[in-house]
Amino acid sequence: MKNNDWKERLNVVYSTNPNYNYEMDDDEEQTTLQPSQQRLRVQLDRKNRGGKVVTLVTGFVGTEDDLKELGKLLKNKCGVGGSAKNGEIIVQGDFKQKVLELLKKEGFTQTKPVG
Repeated sequence: MKNNDWKERLNVVYSTNPNYNYEMDDDEEQTTLQPSQQRLRVQLDRKNRGGKVVTLVTGFVGTEDDLKELGKLLKNKCGVGGSAKNGEIIVQGDFKQKVLELLKKEGFTQTKPVG
């Protein structure tokens, strides 16, 4: 039985069902779209942030590493902190216009402001 490799199984130690297929960790890494094909949205957000304003970039399609790289570039150019995870980049502070200009300079032509 080839599908019974214990190192490949996730969250199941033993099953009495003879037809049970173990869940394997076969997550395919998402490919990153070209910058000109990305449809990014830039907006200001204060929800659940204690009244502090952040610039939120959403809509990124690609790998987590590429997202973090773009987030690092934006944070460095703005000179502030933030984070990049779950397909969105958070830049601390009101840098909406600067982030839009930086993204267009990097080749993200379909970037649009929201709100």
